[in-house]
Amino acid sequence: MDIKKDILWRVYLSFVFVVIVAAAIIGKGFYIQQVQGKYWRSMSDSLHQRIADIDSERGTIYSEDGQMLSTSVPQFDIYMDFRVEPLHVNNGYLFREHIDSLSYYMADLFKDQSAEDYKSMFAQAYKNNEGYFLLKKKISFRDYQKIQTFPLFKLGRYKSGMIAVEKSIRLNPYKSLAYRTIGLARDNNKVGLEYSYDSVLRGINGKQLVRTIAGGVGVPLDADTYEIEPENGKDIVSTIDVFIQEVAENALQKMMVKNEAEYGTAIVLEVKTGKVKAIANLGRGKDGNYYENYNYAISPSEPGSTFKLATMLALLEDKKVGLNNMVNISGGTWKVAGQTVYDSENHGSSDVTVQHAFELSSNVAMAKMAVQHYSGNPMQFINHLKNMGMDNVTGIDLSGEGRPLIYKPGHKLWGPSTIPWMAFGYNLLVSPLQTANLYNAVANNGKMMKPYLVSAIKEEGVLLREIQPKVVNEKICSDQTLTALKACLEGVCLHGTATTLFKGTPYKVAGKTGTALIANGKKGYDDKIYQSSFAGYFPADNPQYTCIVVIKNKPHAAVFYGAAVAGPVFKEIADRLYSASVKQAPIAKVAAKPDSNVYVYKGYKQDVARVAKKLRLPFVDSSLFVDEWATISHAPAAGLLKSSKVDTKSMPSLIGLGYKDLIYICESAGLKVKAQGRGKVAAQSIEAGSPIVKGQQIQITLN
Repeated sequence: MDIKKDILWRVYLSFVFVVIVAAAIIGKGFYIQQVQGKYWRSMSDSLHQRIADIDSERGTIYSEDGQMLSTSVPQFDIYMDFRVEPLHVNNGYLFREHIDSLSYYMADLFKDQSAEDYKSMFAQAYKNNEGYFLLKKKISFRDYQKIQTFPLFKLGRYKSGMIAVEKSIRLNPYKSLAYRTIGLARDNNKVGLEYSYDSVLRGINGKQLVRTIAGGVGVPLDADTYEIEPENGKDIVSTIDVFIQEVAENALQKMMVKNEAEYGTAIVLEVKTGKVKAIANLGRGKDGNYYENYNYAISPSEPGSTFKLATMLALLEDKKVGLNNMVNISGGTWKVAGQTVYDSENHGSSDVTVQHAFELSSNVAMAKMAVQHYSGNPMQFINHLKNMGMDNVTGIDLSGEGRPLIYKPGHKLWGPSTIPWMAFGYNLLVSPLQTANLYNAVANNGKMMKPYLVSAIKEEGVLLREIQPKVVNEKICSDQTLTALKACLEGVCLHGTATTLFKGTPYKVAGKTGTALIANGKKGYDDKIYQSSFAGYFPADNPQYTCIVVIKNKPHAAVFYGAAVAGPVFKEIADRLYSASVKQAPIAKVAAKPDSNVYVYKGYKQDVARVAKKLRLPFVDSSLFVDEWATISHAPAAGLLKSSKVDTKSMPSLIGLGYKDLIYICESAGLKVKAQGRGKVAAQSIEAGSPIVKGQQIQITLN
């Protein structure tokens, strides 16, 4: 074969092969682009696009008096897209025209850098053709409104490139007020109402399609096409009253600072409903200041003497004792089960009535009576505590309520000393809220209410659900027992441990002091840490509020008795509420009766005489004419009827005339009458004797 032909054949074969390969490539390209194009474009977009959540607006927490306690406010991140076409038209005229003034306004508003620095930043970002350049983070709505009026930015997003991404932050307008009770919604450590009602408050997030650009930033696409609107959360109306909460917190803090206490709580309940009107919790921080760092109100501890109310209820209800029965307090000390029960002080007497023993807060008396009547059948006493709800949580709509601890026979820690120590508030754990709820039941004539913090759920001001008060026990004891308990509690404030505290108070108080020595970990009771408390209600004769104050004092505190530490806090709260808002019985107003022997009547003579005769008023007629205006008035012997001159040419005296007669006289004189009131004329705007001008208006006051 010719070598030339052989080479040509190979060239032709290679060319055909190249053509076939090229055709295959072109065909594959066409197939990918036209047939599979939509699929691959979507795959490409999926690498750069994602579905992002749009946060719903969290509902607002209101106080009962309509104040915002916790709400969401918008914050904005401001970006700028320097790639938008209007910024590059005419060699960037729009950008160059506004950069100086925009820089000035930004520097003036934020004061974080100079106008020159802002100008340099804008110029560099423009040069780099930044697509999503961050200008500012977390600016307020007010600042965002101002930015929208700045040069260039006021032209709108599509001309200026300014992009605002809205986010919400949670704020408490009253700052630390009821901070722990309201709760936190700013992190995963949610507490309080924010946590308890999270499902109501949070709403449902929306969805939006965003494109991911450099730096992992997601740029929202067209909202009209690629966005599902979020469903905002509902609002809740709490039972908290801002005024009462402020009173409770301020009173508590003053005493905490004064006594350098470790922590304290104050609770105010509305007697009839169980609504929590205030709940203050203060703990001492490392810096020595006090914060709402923990909810002590719902944390169980040994209550001390405020628990004696429960012991008295059991004894009276079982008819083990009567208020006038005598009990020997043994000079304030008594040994039982190898341990010694001490009273806080030697009351200088051995035999006292049961009521007075309660008023003196005698531990010895309570322990003796409990041992005498319940040591053989301790469950009889325990069952009373169960009936009072002391063995279980109150069920308040607040997260974190601690479970109480009431020992029962058979428990490994049960022993001969359990009953006597339980009788005066030791060897058991209950929360201040549980104690307050017991006192509230006594104030409410035996009806125990469930304490609660939310009274309504609303959406955009429309009521969705109203939460009604709930009765958990219709009657915790008999009426006879209630009467006795109320007498005991009032007696504490009249001639017991709180006598000095409430001396001279213009309203009656029923309450009980408490002072408990509490353990300090491994140190036990050696640090002499006392928990001071006072629980009660007011006014005692018409209870409106129940209040409990519990304060843990520092080790070896000089002042620690309940009446001296917790009592003044209770009194300040009670004084403020009584003077401001406690409903009192209305004061009967008796209208002053005029002296029936003193009278003055004026009118047409015949009418005046007819009325006098009808009323059997004796009178002497001294008038001169039959048809004339007359006045009858009181005289020592009899009424005197005399002529009363009425001159229609000058303004007459109308004092004492009835409505019909004054209208007749005034209209006869050409006057226009404007009268107010009922009865006889007491005052006239035109003085008697003044010239009359026809058409003139006269103002008349009737009384």
